[in-house]
Amino acid sequence: MERSDTETVPRSPSRKKWPLKKIFATVVLIGAIFSLGIFIGRGNIKVHGLSTPNNADVTASQLNYSTVDQVYSLLQKDFDGNLDRTKLIDGAKQGLVQATGDPYTEYFNPTDAKAFNDELSGSIIGIGAEVGTDTNSNIVVVSPLSGYPAEKAGLKPKDKIVGIDGISTSGMSVDAAVSKIRGNAGTTVKLTIIRGEANPFDVTITRQKITVPSVQYHEDGDIGYMAISQFTNDTVSLAQKAATEFKTKGVKGVVLDLRNDPGGYLDGAVNVSSLWLDSGKTIVSERRGTTIMDTQVATGNNPLKGLPTVVLINSGSASAAEITSGALHDDVGATLVGDKSFGKGSVQQVEDLPDGSEIKITIARWYTPAGKNIDKQGLTPDVQVSNSDSDVAAGKDPQKDKAYAILQTKIQ
Repeated sequence: MERSDTETVPRSPSRKKWPLKKIFATVVLIGAIFSLGIFIGRGNIKVHGLSTPNNADVTASQLNYSTVDQVYSLLQKDFDGNLDRTKLIDGAKQGLVQATGDPYTEYFNPTDAKAFNDELSGSIIGIGAEVGTDTNSNIVVVSPLSGYPAEKAGLKPKDKIVGIDGISTSGMSVDAAVSKIRGNAGTTVKLTIIRGEANPFDVTITRQKITVPSVQYHEDGDIGYMAISQFTNDTVSLAQKAATEFKTKGVKGVVLDLRNDPGGYLDGAVNVSSLWLDSGKTIVSERRGTTIMDTQVATGNNPLKGLPTVVLINSGSASAAEITSGALHDDVGATLVGDKSFGKGSVQQVEDLPDGSEIKITIARWYTPAGKNIDKQGLTPDVQVSNSDSDVAAGKDPQKDKAYAILQTKIQ
């Protein structure tokens, strides 16, 4: 699936509802940014005859809308074409959000909001790849989902997507890139890729419906293997089912595979981590600057407590996957094996707007129980092991093999 927040660690599946009065004020405010950027000062705005008067006592923290009124009036007067008020308002809201400069703070119109929620329900039509941005604002692959078109086409984490169907992605938002990558099942999309320092190359991928149970598990003798592809609506129930089966069958250790897991719901990370942890143990802290705003703790439902655990991570492990990895590493001494994780440690809060649109806002950064900042730094594995292209082509998995070998020594 394609999204940054993927995309994305919403605080919970629930949303905040905004009153009409508040959303109208927000719409007006956003218009200032889309048209002319952020203005600090005083002023007024009117849209189709609606206006608020000038007020000499307006504080400096408020925005000046006076020039926006001028721009809108000029458009009405001189624009050679039809003005779509809905599109203007949507553009205004999107403009304000984009002006934050944060790729994970996003505005979704009603159509995009539905697509975003479809992602977290685990069913979309696309190529099966999480898309985000790097530190230089390039559109990049966060992780391809196992068994789906992007992986089969050879896409890898941190591949730069510099073109979509011949259109440059320079200056393109993640949301816009996702919209272009998606389409009807059975159609194709051509991506222009830059991998490392190599020359660009094109990859044509056929879109399909992406529906994946987020948790797969089985037993290998004394070892329970659990792989989580993304933290979606079904993750907690499936992980709890796996943990119960492991306990019933008497496994002596667990490999938790979070490779190419782009994240998802924070609640999923908390509840999955809780399968190992005592009640009240810190899973992750939410900080704004140096201030701790909130701390997520274990629930106490811990059937896997005391079992030696190895967690597999790589450059496609992001967000909720990094939260879970960090919690198990810091709290129960789980060994991290693989490659350094992606480094997406910001928390987004999703709020519903009355017209069916949504806004996703970065409100803080995540820190592991030991105080490590995940955002833009990622987690460094205790044991560094990489899977080469030749390994993949030969069907080999040195990372997984190493995890099993380490776990066997812990069991013995």
